[in-house]
Amino acid sequence: MPRYPVSILLVEDHPFQLLATQCLLRSFGFDQLTPAENAEQAIRSMTQAETPFDIILCDQCLPDLPGLELIEIASRRRFINCAILLSGLPTEELVALKIQAFKRELPLLGYLSKPLNKDALIALIKPLLRS
Repeated sequence: MPRYPVSILLVEDHPFQLLATQCLLRSFGFDQLTPAENAEQAIRSMTQAETPFDIILCDQCLPDLPGLELIEIASRRRFINCAILLSGLPTEELVALKIQAFKRELPLLGYLSKPLNKDALIALIKPLLRS
């Protein structure tokens, strides 16, 4: 199984979903994971990190800040290189969020539905995997 040298900040407010997604990511070959249960924890982790995270994989519906707003903060402070929204929202809402991100010049690669699908994730991050 390939291993992917990509640092991921995973932001998910539901403890079970957070744990399940971490397990899935590890089974997919992603070992550099930093979990956060809300935007506050995520910002703390980003501030303490020595280098920017390659990806923030972020739930849109967080209790303390919408995921897209967290992505904007992280991007403007150069805490991340790119972002992916992970959400159970209807596709129409996710498409609208992607359009908003584009208009705000945010580094959003796209969105993924829950539960996480390996092929869909790899397709989004393929440009990052080229060395």
